[in-house]
Amino acid sequence: MEAIRNWMVERGLPAAQLEILSMLIGAGLLILLAVVAHFVAKAIVLRVVKAATKRSKTTWDDALVEAKLFSRLAHLVPGVIIQSAAPVVFDAYPRLESAVTTVTFVYMTVMGMLVVDAGLNAVVTIYRTTSASQRVPIKTFVQVVKIVVYCLGSMAILAILLGKSPLVLVSGLGAFTAVILLIFKDSILGLVAGIQISANDMVRRGDWISMPNHGADGDVLEVTLTTVKVQNWDKTISTIPTYALVGESFKNWRGMEESGGRRIKRAVHIDVTSIQFCDREMLDRFKRIEFISEYVERKREELSQYNAELKVDDSLLINGRHMTNVGTFRAYLEAYLRNHPKVHNNMTFLVRQLPPTERGLPIEIYVFSNDQAWANYEAIQADIFDHILAVVALFDLRVFQSPTGADLRSLTGAAPGA
Repeated sequence: MEAIRNWMVERGLPAAQLEILSMLIGAGLLILLAVVAHFVAKAIVLRVVKAATKRSKTTWDDALVEAKLFSRLAHLVPGVIIQSAAPVVFDAYPRLESAVTTVTFVYMTVMGMLVVDAGLNAVVTIYRTTSASQRVPIKTFVQVVKIVVYCLGSMAILAILLGKSPLVLVSGLGAFTAVILLIFKDSILGLVAGIQISANDMVRRGDWISMPNHGADGDVLEVTLTTVKVQNWDKTISTIPTYALVGESFKNWRGMEESGGRRIKRAVHIDVTSIQFCDREMLDRFKRIEFISEYVERKREELSQYNAELKVDDSLLINGRHMTNVGTFRAYLEAYLRNHPKVHNNMTFLVRQLPPTERGLPIEIYVFSNDQAWANYEAIQADIFDHILAVVALFDLRVFQSPTGADLRSLTGAAPGA
């Protein structure tokens, strides 16, 4: 500035115009310097940095570029230059200096908050590449840090505009506590819920959860401060408040996926009027069934020995112990499932008889498939029950079915088209 003034004096400019002209020339040079510095930072330095990150083998620097951290840092360069040179350029105009310094401070504060925001986004991206991200999501905590950063930055801007200390503004927040709690209600509840979810390992990114009350049934895409995004199996997205996962019940299928099996729990209902004792002809026929031939022979000898020891009159099947077609059918189902290549034999394995109902006698299959993929699981389950329904009649049993129109027509003798 002194050199500018000397140059103007040498040119014979009047003293009355010396200060204002030197200030205008200095301001013009300062703006030009800021523009050139910004161009160098964006067009040259930033391109060099991006080229270097592409050539590097690490991935964290790519995350910094994708988050636009370096781009936002470049915006700080002209602000730093103006903030540093303003006291020199505008030394003769204190009010103008104060205004320029204030505007520059606001600009640098806003850009500083955006730089921190980009850095936190890069941290989340880098963290997601680690195995720990599946167990402990950090986006909730990062969002809390962002809120704190933006609040502090806003208070700093407000303090400089009002010309007051930030401590004065903080002390005055007590009167607005109720309003702040109302505005940030979801964020506060989400923060508490996020801590509980992480501490208790309730939900991880990638988990399959079911929450019918919110129409959610699919994979967790993201756990944030206020919401949990779930991609349903029909590819729609359900958004659930984070605190709802703590306050309401939901089902997490992670345990099933980690167990190595998927449960098959379904029953076939037997018409009780078809249940009977096995006579000699039935036993001879059942003995020819590969899966239960040894069972039939062993059971037959066991019951014959028992009845002989007690001298039971076996001319009537009601006396003593005898095999039933439904019991033999259960033994066949157990042997068939034991030999099924898609049934997990090291997990819970039950073929059980449930209490009879108005729909007959339920024979329930409670086993686990060794293939957890949804489509494969459904195919395995369907194949098993296709076979079960087909072999029921071979044991002189009938599956219970409510009467249909065809049944009623067959009773009345009406023609099918009547």
